[in-house]
Amino acid sequence: MPVVVPGLIHTPDYLDRAAQEALVMELREIVATAPLYTPRMPKTNKPFSVRMTNCGDLGWVSDVTGYRYQPLHPETGKPWPAIPAVLLQAWNALGTYPHPPQACLINFYRAEARMGLHQDRDEADFDAPVVSLSLGDTCLFRVGGTARNDPTKSFRLKSGDGMILSGDARLAFHGVDRIMGGTSTLLPNGGRINLTLRRVTKA
Repeated sequence: MPVVVPGLIHTPDYLDRAAQEALVMELREIVATAPLYTPRMPKTNKPFSVRMTNCGDLGWVSDVTGYRYQPLHPETGKPWPAIPAVLLQAWNALGTYPHPPQACLINFYRAEARMGLHQDRDEADFDAPVVSLSLGDTCLFRVGGTARNDPTKSFRLKSGDGMILSGDARLAFHGVDRIMGGTSTLLPNGGRINLTLRRVTKA
């Protein structure tokens, strides 16, 4: 597994095509219960370019009042669906952390969507990794250091790839520069799905 920067491990082809297709089917069932919605930036209320939902005991949300985790979908008011077994297996295999994830953020990127450099720091337990899986079109992923102005590196994440942010990279700034449309046939209408598993509270 290549180490891109200390603490960031890229695992190409973690999921084969059959496993990717099966996971997409499970995600369709999740979205039927917890629909994709458009988050908004705190204070400015500007919409994100990605749509998102969650599964697990908690879900990450963003709106004009701030970033946070909560147990209910912000639009339906219903609890988030359970995390699929294949994602729990990925957490155990890639993250090697003794306590289970509490949230899985599901981001859907259309071809024009981006994600600016940011840190995942709304969790209480930074000892736990962030485990990520990619489905669909390839993206150009950028990662830097723990300061916004640190030098960055870019690499491609394709469908089926896994990635772990842990240790020194747990609070690294990272983002998605662009989506490379047409690089995967997994999603009939194109786009990219990113799944990030997180431990929110200390065990």
